Amino acid sequence: MSKQLNDNELTRFAEQYAAQWNESDPAARSKAIRELWAPTGAQTLVDPPVEMREAAEQLQFPMPPLEVRGHDALDRRVTRAYEMFIESGEYEFAVEDAAIRLPAGLIGVSWTMVAKADGTVAGGGFEVIGLDDEGRILSDHQYIAGVR
Repeated sequence: MSKQLNDNELTRFAEQYAAQWNESDPAARSKAIRELWAPTGAQTLVDPPVEMREAAEQLQFPMPPLEVRGHDALDRRVTRAYEMFIESGEYEFAVEDAAIRLPAGLIGVSWTMVAKADGTVAGGGFEVIGLDDEGRILSDHQYIAGVR
């Protein structure tokens, strides 16, 4: 059974979720991950980039699940996303809409990657998140919308 969040907790959760990806200080980023994620928490990329899907298909392999599990792997994942998209200072991740309650005790978080200069949306996605009894992320299924 996962913890059910009230409206204020949902808002705070979504803000903390986005903030971990924007955090420039490696120690603060690691701390945020350990506070937000359960020790066995996992993120699964549901729709890998088309190049990966095509390469697997060419080799006649099914696309393997892309998943990271545990604080150390999540730290590497979040750090790499920070390096790729945020570190330059051009973009930041933001919560697009209020987090929503989904069936089966899940949470939905919609996010965007926006240009700091003018707010232009460069991409985004949607997370389907399950929490443990303490309100930490146990599972996060990430759906990424195409970069514009």
